[in-house]
Order: sequence, then C-alpha cells, then structure tokens
Amino acid sequence: MIDPTVEWLMERIDSAESADELRDLRDRLHRRMEALLPDGPDVSVERFNAILNGMHDALIRRAVFLSEEAMARAGKGTPPVPYAYLLFGSGGRREQTLSSDQDSGLLYEDPGPGPDPEAVRAWFREMARLIVRTLERAGYPPCDGNVISANEAWCDGFSGWTAKVDGWFDDPIWEHVRYLLILSDGRAVSGDERLAGRLRDHFFRRVRSHPGIAERMLQNTMRYKPLIGLFGQLLPERYGEDTGTIDIKYGAYIPLVSAVRLLAIISGVRETSTLSRLRRLRELGRLPPQDAEALEAAWAFFLRLRLLAASRNRGGLYANNGKVAVTLLTKPMRRELRLHLGTVQRLRHSLQRQISGRFRPGNDGGDPT
Repeated sequence: MIDPTVEWLMERIDSAESADELRDLRDRLHRRMEALLPDGPDVSVERFNAILNGMHDALIRRAVFLSEEAMARAGKGTPPVPYAYLLFGSGGRREQTLSSDQDSGLLYEDPGPGPDPEAVRAWFREMARLIVRTLERAGYPPCDGNVISANEAWCDGFSGWTAKVDGWFDDPIWEHVRYLLILSDGRAVSGDERLAGRLRDHFFRRVRSHPGIAERMLQNTMRYKPLIGLFGQLLPERYGEDTGTIDIKYGAYIPLVSAVRLLAIISGVRETSTLSRLRRLRELGRLPPQDAEALEAAWAFFLRLRLLAASRNRGGLYANNGKVAVTLLTKPMRRELRLHLGTVQRLRHSLQRQISGRFRPGNDGGDPT
C-alpha cells in the first residue's frame, strides 16, 4: 500500500492555500483511509499507521506554513528567529488515529542582541494562536488538557523552556511529572529539528541528574490499569451510554505505551514512537527479544482496535472515544485481547520491580526524594 487516491490527495496538501482547502483534503483523505482500514490479518497495521500519520504530519506542516504566510501578509514579517513546532501525545509518538486532537507546543531560539525579546515572544504567540485556529478549521480539536501551542505555557523560547523543565524536575508534584512525560513524547513536526533536539538533550541530562524522578513517573504511569480482572476476564464499561464497551484507549493502549515510554526514559532511549522505543530497548538488551516481540504484537492489536473504534464528528471536529462494543469482538479477538493484556501486565510488574529496587535506601540509585 500506498493507495493511488491517498497518494494523489497527499500530494495536493503541499499546494493548499487555505484552512478550508486543508479541511476538504482532510475529509477526503479521512473517507479514503476509513475505507482502507486494516480489518484483516493480511493488512499491516504498522504500514497503515505510517501512512495515516504521514497524512496528519503533512496537514499540520501546511497549517504552520499558511500561518507564517498569513503573518507576513498582515505586515508582521517573517519568523524573527528559528523555531520548531512540536507535537506531543499520539502525534509525538506518530500514533494518531483517524480522529486526532491538537497536543502541541512551540519552541523558538532565544533572540540574540538584535531583536527585542518581548517583540519576538509576541510574534510567536500570535502565530501559535493562528496555527491552532487554522488546524481547528481543518477539523483538529484543541487538547482538552490545554497542552497546546496557543497556551502561553507551551509557547516559549529555549531558555524559557529549559527553565520550565528544570522547575518540573525540582518540584515533581503530580502535574509537573505529567508535563515531563508529555514532553518526552515531543518531536518537531515543522521547523528546526536541531532546536527540538537540544531541548531533548536537556531533558535527558536532567533525568540522569534526578534518579528519583523515575519513581514519581512510575506513579503517573500506573494511573491507567489494563482492563483485565484478577481471573483474566475482560472488564467492560458497566454504566452510562458506553455500557457494554471495552475502553481500548485507556484500558489497553495507554497502559502499554506509557509503560514502554517510562522504560525508554530510564534507559536513555530518545525515540518517541512506541515501536521505535521497543526496537531500541531490544537492541540495548533492556528487553529480551521474545518480550519485545510480544509487546509489538500487543501494540499492533490495540492500534487495530483503536482504528476500528467508532469515529464521531462533533461540531465539525473529528473525535473518537476509543471504545469498542464487546459484541463486535469475536471469541478469537477476545482471546487475543486477553493474551495481549497479560503481556502488558507483565511489563508493568517488571517496571515496578526495576524502579522500586533501583531506588531502595542503600541502593546506588540514591534516595527517591
């Protein structure tokens, strides 16, 4: 695969001249990709995912470009310093489904002796708001948690970003640790990738200098539990409009990707996608080959179910609650789901043992506080 229709529509993204044109292309690509959903074992979820996320990246990059152009047309000029537009969450991991919201940030180089720092800050904050509005018109809702470049907390110069990161490490309350985990998934989708790489270098230096941060990250990572009971039974939703559904996103996918993410962080693995992390962890000997293969299979199965989950278009914005009705799962699918959830449980238990043992009093890892 690459489908000729998808290929043709993707080529047209780079010549789109407005947010409305981007929305039209996204709608057409959405319908075509929906028709190509991997509903059988012979269709590669990994390949489908790569094409789908290439579509999202292309649309977002074009929205950034159009926003730059709009700033110039409005007499604001060109970017005063280099910058990087960052994606977090599933976008940062290259794991967006057909429906995706905006988890983003904007990082720009500290101005030198020439430009006025306040003017530079104002320029980028105005452009960040414009990018977010453009993407909304293209069908991408803003992040519910306000992790978005239009939020001034997520739009800053390099020194401002590093100061924030240092503050999060030095005061590792729940919310600050959440921000660190979000940041660890970040990647540049547009602009200066080297700038984003420097921020990533700073993040990993601070991880090494704060060994106790792993236990704090573990607490956040274990927040969402796999939807499997003590005796291996699936745990569907019991109340509300989603009664009888399985929460694939928060009961299967998130427990897996968050555990792999934390193992990657403490192992110094800088890749952001779950598959890349698993393959690098295997290369480093942090995961036995059979465990890495089992986790890759679990990732592919969970992603297949997430792609098949009902997509809802709310007020012109694409959304997906990540839930699948139990009745839509065949017996073999339920059996496979239980198998993969067991794999995730074992990874989580292993991670708990590694981190708890690493930071016991007297261990070389030091005091967790």
